[in-house]
Amino acid sequence: MRPMRRIPPAFWAAFGLIGTPLVFHMVISVLEHHSVDLSLFGICKVGVVFAAALAHWLLYAGLTTTFAMTLRPERTPLVTEMAHRLHGQHIARELERYTRHVTIAWTVFFLSQMALSICLFCFASLKTWSFFVNIVDLPSVAAFFALEYAVRQFALKNPPKHSLSQIITMIKDCASRPAPATKPRSS
Repeated sequence: MRPMRRIPPAFWAAFGLIGTPLVFHMVISVLEHHSVDLSLFGICKVGVVFAAALAHWLLYAGLTTTFAMTLRPERTPLVTEMAHRLHGQHIARELERYTRHVTIAWTVFFLSQMALSICLFCFASLKTWSFFVNIVDLPSVAAFFALEYAVRQFALKNPPKHSLSQIITMIKDCASRPAPATKPRSS
């Protein structure tokens, strides 16, 4: 008898990223027409909706804050810091300006995702809000990455070329190593 192969962690990560939102959306869609009361369905509906909404809003509030805080005058913008870690401390002025604008763009994107989620939650059907949060959310992030890549190809004279694996490694490195707290102020 052949031993069972171990399922790689990447499979479980992908399954969680795709499967969990689908399950949340299906449960919310099924429970949408049940009234909120002290029945099992009512309690389940409130719990699932609350968990999905809170997770989504806290994630985007955290991302917005993280990116926005690096845009303060005494800080290095987050995407600029990533570029420094990938290319060294001396990057072209053009790339430095561009990465600052990319940090601003991601900040606005994250803020708009959160704002749209809150608006849909307050003014649209629960099914519509759930579809946005659980189904449309990750593809919109992927589309924004692709859009930024396309803009970079046109906006920079000599755009840096990186493989997806290099970018993932750089993000892991940025997450594991503390970034310099501030950049020197010019007087």
